[in-house]
Amino acid sequence: MIRVLIVEDEPLIAEAHAAYTARIDGFQVLSVSHTAQQAMATLRTTPVDLILLDLNLPDMNGLELTRALRAAGIGTDVLVVTSARDLAVVRSAVSLGVTHYLLKPFTFATFREKLLGYARYRSQLLGAGQVPAQHEIDRAFAALRGTAPDSLPKGLDQNTLDLVLGVLRADPVPSGLSAAEVGARMGASRVTARRYLEHLAETGQVVRSPRYGGPGRPEVEYRRV
Repeated sequence: MIRVLIVEDEPLIAEAHAAYTARIDGFQVLSVSHTAQQAMATLRTTPVDLILLDLNLPDMNGLELTRALRAAGIGTDVLVVTSARDLAVVRSAVSLGVTHYLLKPFTFATFREKLLGYARYRSQLLGAGQVPAQHEIDRAFAALRGTAPDSLPKGLDQNTLDLVLGVLRADPVPSGLSAAEVGARMGASRVTARRYLEHLAETGQVVRSPRYGGPGRPEVEYRRV
């Protein structure tokens, strides 16, 4: 569950945001704060994943609250929910690392789209370690922004591409794998595996090299960059 703190000074609006959030699978409203001071107190004691933040709070501007959170080492993601349309405010929000900026008034469909996009982004970047490839970063940010990442060539799909990448990442042999070997490990034909491997080679995610040692022409093997 993604734990949500709603920071909104108008009780009826805060209640509406809480009701909207409760209707979306995977999200849980932990608390509602009506002032910046209340929000800070909650965040110091309660683990929160996402803040739905109004900017016009009675004791502090929402962006100032975000700045104070960052200065205190609290890196909780922030989704601004506001009627403020000033471009300088939007730029300030971006500079503070706000993940989304949602203008009031909005429909439930728009609200739901933003939260589900955030959930997809979060699921793709959870955990430690390194990101295996650029396209995975692109997919995560595309999910967050609600835009489609660069489309694959006709006939290729992302799920199968991810399987191919998974086989290459799990390969214990540093020299690489042939299309037949990749196909066997993922349960696909050599021809199918080769199409995806060639796409990865053309986009710079794997390198090709000849494999010598057998009769006839050398076999091509593919190694992750």
